[in-house]
Amino acid sequence: MKKSIENIVHHSEVSEKEIEKYLVKQVRAMGGICLKYSNANMVGYPDRVAILPFGVTVWVELKSRGKKPTKIQVLRHEELKDLGHHVIVLDSKPKIDQMVTIWGCLIEAARLSAGSAGTAGKEEAR
Repeated sequence: MKKSIENIVHHSEVSEKEIEKYLVKQVRAMGGICLKYSNANMVGYPDRVAILPFGVTVWVELKSRGKKPTKIQVLRHEELKDLGHHVIVLDSKPKIDQMVTIWGCLIEAARLSAGSAGTAGKEEAR
């Protein structure tokens, strides 16, 4: 019985579904929204689009711990990157935590940039 409980606990830490729930929670905590993306006609695109404050948008491919994207997913990721989009593959809660820190820096840079752009416009108007 103890072993099956350990397996359940372990699975909850590494399953794609649990990792996805954690991502959504973390994005919401940052003031963003995390949309589920699916397109029946075009497979291989990332699972989620994290839309964060100040125009920061990231496509997120979620995987169970240690799993890698399929060939079509890699092609779709490259397609998005070629268009200038940010794409990340996440397979664990600690990796999500690392990305939240990085995203926080991107948001702060965008906020400062937006603030200085607004200030420059006010100065020019004088």
